[in-house]
Amino acid sequence: MAAVTSTGGAIPEKGLVKGTNWWGAFVIGLAGTILVTGIAPYVVEGTGALGILLMGVMTIAGCFLCFCLAELATMWPDRTGGIPSYATESFRPLVGNTAARHFGGVSGWAYWLGWFPVAPINVILTASYLAVLFNFSPGHLIDPVGTTWGTPIGITIVLICFALLIAIYIPAYLGIRLDAAFATVLGVLSMLPITAMIFLPFFKPSSIHWGNVAGFHAPPHVAVTVTFIAAWFFPILWNVIAMEAAACYVGECRGGARDAKIALTAEGLFGVFIYAATPLMFVAVLGLALSTADPLTLYVTYTEKIFAAGSWVKWFVGIPLIAALALSVLNAIMGCGRSLYQAAEDGLLPRFFEHKNRHGVPHYAMGFNVVCSMILVLLGSPLRIYIISNGGYLLSCSLALLGYFIYRQLRPDTPRPFRLPTIAKWFALAIFIVWAFIYFYGGWNSPKIILADPHQGPGLYLLGLLIVALYAPLYWWRKWQDNRLAAKGRLPEAVPAAAGADRGAAASAPDGKGAAGLATGDGSVADPVGGAESSPGDPPAAR
Repeated sequence: MAAVTSTGGAIPEKGLVKGTNWWGAFVIGLAGTILVTGIAPYVVEGTGALGILLMGVMTIAGCFLCFCLAELATMWPDRTGGIPSYATESFRPLVGNTAARHFGGVSGWAYWLGWFPVAPINVILTASYLAVLFNFSPGHLIDPVGTTWGTPIGITIVLICFALLIAIYIPAYLGIRLDAAFATVLGVLSMLPITAMIFLPFFKPSSIHWGNVAGFHAPPHVAVTVTFIAAWFFPILWNVIAMEAAACYVGECRGGARDAKIALTAEGLFGVFIYAATPLMFVAVLGLALSTADPLTLYVTYTEKIFAAGSWVKWFVGIPLIAALALSVLNAIMGCGRSLYQAAEDGLLPRFFEHKNRHGVPHYAMGFNVVCSMILVLLGSPLRIYIISNGGYLLSCSLALLGYFIYRQLRPDTPRPFRLPTIAKWFALAIFIVWAFIYFYGGWNSPKIILADPHQGPGLYLLGLLIVALYAPLYWWRKWQDNRLAAKGRLPEAVPAAAGADRGAAASAPDGKGAAGLATGDGSVADPVGGAESSPGDPPAAR
């Protein structure tokens, strides 16, 4: 129900429609787990059996991140958009309202950079697999951005990519209920076969050679150094912690804190299994001398080692892979669209992203993701997109762990429907420090090592940092919008206490300075997500 102002006008209900439950959040969030199909072949080819350890260690850290997010989500179950939506609240006890809001804004924009490129990466792979399955030409090769920033891509592949992005936008536009149903179908079609492939070699024990795994060796002629490991950790972390995607949708769950806890716990545990077991079985069956990093080719080769060659194999592997990639594209359009929406509702990004359609979803923000994905398709290279994208994603995830530590340290007695042991805050701080090292040192060295080109500079990594820095002009744009509306007297009025109480939270509207707050009776600025800013030492009210 919309709140009524003192002048009789109505203020639209804040937040998104509560249209799903923990299962909906879980199956849409599987898009993060499904990213194993893209990264495992590259890691196994580039790092050999060592990649099992690299992916396994960081996947466990990603599972721990899910548990931390589950705790935060149960305190603020109405916040949508996942990781960045909790940044403002968790940093506020340390830095105050103004700085905390900008932590949330930077995290939201960085998270967008981290997730929306999943869509162009996966439609490129999908179009390529369709060309293999249906035996058509990728078309005349074009190279619109040059070899430093991309690789040649067929014009037919580009057109198919654009068509797929538009087609997958349709269910995203039609609301979370249809999204959950669509994701369930794609999740079953993809995750059951991909999970089954992990167990298939055990039905033919002679196909498994555990000696390939012993010692966790790197491929021949590969020198393993700190720089090598940090550089590989950088793109690995773009993938193996992505099961946190379920957090993007817990704010739309009818069960609130209960659904948030179940969805994130289940997602984290399942992600650990998939991300650890997939490279383990690749190496055990195929060994270290892998000649391709293409997921379809590698999965087909893996399956043929078990069942022998057959024309049916490429279809048995190809269809689940395409379904998996489609689910990831759906999440990439939807999930970070909600992050942009939440940051805009908090008064940190342009109002454009706040717009919702009649189905209660942020269709402008999701459409923005589709357009940006079409542009990124022109790079033609998933690995290059990984490096650019992780300039945002790892930053947002690292801030989430730091924010968790801060809030547990400074607000230990705030009620939490789900609470990790006290030692968890120190684990969060330790992982943050490690990830910060990987973000700066590993990211800088990643292009030349991951692309196996010693002449490749850090330009791709720096481009990612530059895109993150665009938060500042976007925030100034929002501030200008709010100042202009304030001058015309067109900003929404503050909601009376009684009206706000009906919804269990204060409504928010930007003040004349662009802050996503409301002037309260004592002249202070109301918090954008939880009422007036708490006094020092007082915990904010948990929702």
